[in-house]
Amino acid sequence: MQPVDRWRQVELLFQEALQRDPAEREAYVREACHGDSELQRDVASLLANHQEGTDLKPWAAAAAAALIGGPVSLEPGQCLGPYRIECFLAAGGMGEVYRATDTRLHREVAIKVSAARFSERFEREARVIASLNHPHICQLYDVGPNYLVMELVEGPTLADRIKQGALPLDEALAIARQIAEALEAAHEKGRVHRDLKPANVKVTPEGVVKLLDFGLAKAGEEPAAAGDPSDSPTQTMSATRGGVIVGTAAYMSPEQARGTAVDKRSDIWSFGVVLYEMLTGQHLFRSETVSDTLAAVLKTDPDWNSLPPETPASIRRLLRRCLERDRKGRIRDIGDARLEIDEARAEPGVSRCTENVDLGR
Repeated sequence: MQPVDRWRQVELLFQEALQRDPAEREAYVREACHGDSELQRDVASLLANHQEGTDLKPWAAAAAAALIGGPVSLEPGQCLGPYRIECFLAAGGMGEVYRATDTRLHREVAIKVSAARFSERFEREARVIASLNHPHICQLYDVGPNYLVMELVEGPTLADRIKQGALPLDEALAIARQIAEALEAAHEKGRVHRDLKPANVKVTPEGVVKLLDFGLAKAGEEPAAAGDPSDSPTQTMSATRGGVIVGTAAYMSPEQARGTAVDKRSDIWSFGVVLYEMLTGQHLFRSETVSDTLAAVLKTDPDWNSLPPETPASIRRLLRRCLERDRKGRIRDIGDARLEIDEARAEPGVSRCTENVDLGR
């Protein structure tokens, strides 16, 4: 049986089961599946996760059934509801990312698929994040039971750019300004990113910045994964004081690394780390293990001598104020960083990047 046909079969049985009294559903599914244990398991999984009164659409149920109980692997031409998969794009901390077409609106989208069903809390949080509408924040269009549908952004991530070495001063400041503008807009609405890192920043061929996964670290709390701790997927760990650490180790603020409550000043710390890495082409906090990386965040001071000589004094001061371990001494509003960057870019000797492209000014 083809995957799509099987999804439809699961959907049909799931919907039929819902029409029956809850006490009768298990017997109905067992009989209707005619000994197909895998089919019975998929339908039972949907029923176990279903709560009366939810707005779970039939196609969403089928999509969930296609992903329950196994690794995510979608082929071109397969559908998640109205979204037709075109090709694989990347694998990340939350799962796999695919280019897809919304067959209703005839537009290309990016779909981030998780092997696990999202919690109701995640879906509520994601829908709040979807209300953010800013030219430098990647738009979240839709939330499925196992996937997110997002604006498709062409171009490399900032992490890809930094791997090639330090960015020219004018380019780094242009990108930093757009990141600051995106954070400012979100902070004004009470949203904190909590996982700002170069891998979550895309730069289009026109030089426009798009900030990805806004607030989803808080919503998703993905499990820890092995790999380079400085560029690892979002981590969720138990903290020694009974709190929860959520974020990526090398870009966490000290308070985040300790598992204590965070606010917008945590994003400001991460912004400082990202700006430092753009200017130097070097990881600010990098160790072999997550634990060592967190220790470096809490104890190791930045090597200010690594900044290029042409770095304006105002940008050096900005970095020190962003990377103040005591958040009471840190910049309180990212808008102040944006203004500092504007002043630095206006200084003699700091050339303007891509004059014919709107870089967020």
